Amino acid sequence: MDLIIKPIVTEKMNHQTETLNRYGFVVSKLANKIDIKNSVESIYNVKVKSVRTMNYYGKAKSRFTKGGVIKGQKNAFKKAIVELIDGNSIDFYNNV
Repeated sequence: MDLIIKPIVTEKMNHQTETLNRYGFVVSKLANKIDIKNSVESIYNVKVKSVRTMNYYGKAKSRFTKGGVIKGQKNAFKKAIVELIDGNSIDFYNNV
């Protein structure tokens, strides 16, 4: 469970889930595709067809306040898009 940090539940991912049977996860930066596949299969009891990964780097942000400019940075993360074999599905809303 330490490889998969959280599922991505957005409008775009919900559309891909309904049409293409793809699910998105924020994963550990050290995880590779084989580890992600094995982790998803063991946690959700499904068969994975393919895994796509992408790294997002932290964007620099700044904001102007009365006290001056505040500079910061968003966190960097790794995202995995997991496509399941037909007939398999994951229900994120069941355990809420």
